[in-house]
Amino acid sequence: MKKIIPINGSFEMMTLPYAVDSLGVISAETLGFHHGKHLKTYVDNLNKMLPGSGLENMSLVDVVCKSSGGLFNNAGQVLNHTMYFEQFGFANHVPSGRMRQMIEKDFGSFDAFKKEFEQKGATLFGSGWVWLSIDADGKLVITQEPNAGNPVTSGLQPLLTFDVWEHAYYLDFQNRRADYLSALWQIVDWLVIERRL
Repeated sequence: MKKIIPINGSFEMMTLPYAVDSLGVISAETLGFHHGKHLKTYVDNLNKMLPGSGLENMSLVDVVCKSSGGLFNNAGQVLNHTMYFEQFGFANHVPSGRMRQMIEKDFGSFDAFKKEFEQKGATLFGSGWVWLSIDADGKLVITQEPNAGNPVTSGLQPLLTFDVWEHAYYLDFQNRRADYLSALWQIVDWLVIERRL
């Protein structure tokens, strides 16, 4: 996972690696609100809370692992959203190589993996995230994380995430969370996921 460190004591908001109107599955309006307003608020709040916390010069992952309360919530949301937005693109929509082998070994098939991942995302009560991570034994696991949760706090290495807070999908899919989850596979760039191994 890419190490995100503060610059002059502050974390910077990530820049989208694609045009705001280019994903298709996620509208420009949703991305404008989700990236431009929600993520910006989390970054601003995190930077306001860092001074005096004792965590000022730590990486974002370390801040997530060592914080609690409001600081954890904002740091977690910055990390989660950064990973979420960075994983989308216009190629490599099916895993290959090592990633494909790991998925087939641990889930039986790519389709079986997608079905379980979507089911975990659709059944997470309230707001949060569904994650594909790798554990200390090299096994792929799917977890549900409520609110700002991230698998790093459980010693897992996160690889892929779908945001199931309503602000991620409501403008485009209304209450159809399952349809949103199913549609996102069209824009996942598996080379990004494989680089996180």
